[in-house]
Amino acid sequence: MAKTESTFINMLLTLVIITGVSATILGFVYEATKGPIEVSKMKKKNAAIEAVVPAFTNNPGQESYDVEVEGGKVTFYPAKNGDEIVGYAAETYTMKGFAGLIKLMVGFLPDGTINNIAVLEHKETPGLGDKMEKSKSNFSVQFNGKNPETFKLSVTKDGGNVDAITASTISSRAYCDAVKRAYDALMKGGKK
Repeated sequence: MAKTESTFINMLLTLVIITGVSATILGFVYEATKGPIEVSKMKKKNAAIEAVVPAFTNNPGQESYDVEVEGGKVTFYPAKNGDEIVGYAAETYTMKGFAGLIKLMVGFLPDGTINNIAVLEHKETPGLGDKMEKSKSNFSVQFNGKNPETFKLSVTKDGGNVDAITASTISSRAYCDAVKRAYDALMKGGKK
């Protein structure tokens, strides 16, 4: 039996075949998981909407709209009981976190008062910045029932009314930035 000689062309052909098969499998896995991942994200978003606004009877996801803000957009989900607006859930963000992007769902009452806030996504340091989550500390509770018209959305070190998370001022500032972005968007055109 003749031994196949290792040549550049043989090695290149083998590499191309392996790469092609791997890419095809990866493509099939991506397509198979894309739908369930989107469904999971939507469930998390709907749960956040329910958590931040008063009880509603409509489907806020079907009535959502965007308001352009500096550097992007804030998406609003109007919550209604019958035809009456009971609140607005605002999907907001900031890039000022210690680890970059932080996404929040901020619930406002019709007068602009903050009803509740839920964290959608972040990559802040475990044990420090992640204390913005309700399950890890009471940091977010200080925003509930406050109207940003009179409650200054910045940490006390910066002259604001927000008590920062201990040893995590950057994350606290970023959280305030995201909430302020949502409030500014609400005042700019979020109330429809």
